[in-house]
Amino acid sequence: MGDRQSTENSLQPVRLPAGRKAEIAAFVAEVDQVTVAMLSARFGVSSDTIRRDLDQLDADGIVVRTHGGAVSRSAMVVTEKKLDVRMQLHTTAKEKIGELAATLVDDASVIMINAGTTCLALARHLRNHRELTIATNNLRIPAEVSPKAVNDLYLFGGAVRFAGQSTVGPVSFRVTGRSTDLELRCDLALISVGAVSADGGYSTSNVSEAVMMGEMIARATRVAILADSSKFGAPLFAQVAALGAADYLVTDQEPPPELADALQRHGVKVLLPPAAPAV
Repeated sequence: MGDRQSTENSLQPVRLPAGRKAEIAAFVAEVDQVTVAMLSARFGVSSDTIRRDLDQLDADGIVVRTHGGAVSRSAMVVTEKKLDVRMQLHTTAKEKIGELAATLVDDASVIMINAGTTCLALARHLRNHRELTIATNNLRIPAEVSPKAVNDLYLFGGAVRFAGQSTVGPVSFRVTGRSTDLELRCDLALISVGAVSADGGYSTSNVSEAVMMGEMIARATRVAILADSSKFGAPLFAQVAALGAADYLVTDQEPPPELADALQRHGVKVLLPPAAPAV
């Protein structure tokens, strides 16, 4: 009896590492985003094993590795609309926000601007400014900003995101002859985000972009978040910063009561374009 049971046990299927990774890939594709803890519990292996599996799946181009988990590549594609399409959305609101945000910029100041169509509207409204230093990851900014407004314009390097016409990488510059990057600071960071919520703060759908935006915020004396009213609501996948990290929220409509209260508690000033004159 004992020999028979031993033989039966030996015939039981064993989950091989390659099979587990295939199951992980299928599970991520099904639910779009996962955490290491979730996978560890589901597959009954250690967190370190899951991390190694996810690292390999990311290297193979099957999932996108994130801090603490992974995201399906199909989810990333769906959440990123091409820039030319996004430029056709909420155009009036974006122009108003860009014009208003430009009033926060002082002549001869240093500003950082991230990617996004609202920031392109901002760049166009800087045409009457002078002696600006601009650092950005937005590849369209050089074509949109007036040369008369700028003393120096710097583009951050990194991987190019064709859909967003931007780069994603460190907020830093390396100078020949120095062993470390230059320490960068700016007077004002103007950051366009994908969502604004009372609980989730400022967020976006791309992890690498969120990290870069957060670095810009950390290097700024003042911070202005640019977001039209369609961005009010549930947070997106990657948090850029907590609500109180900004000095200003530049938008086109009054935020809903819960968000307005949270902004006030955190000392964030809401800037709205002037109301249209009554006819």
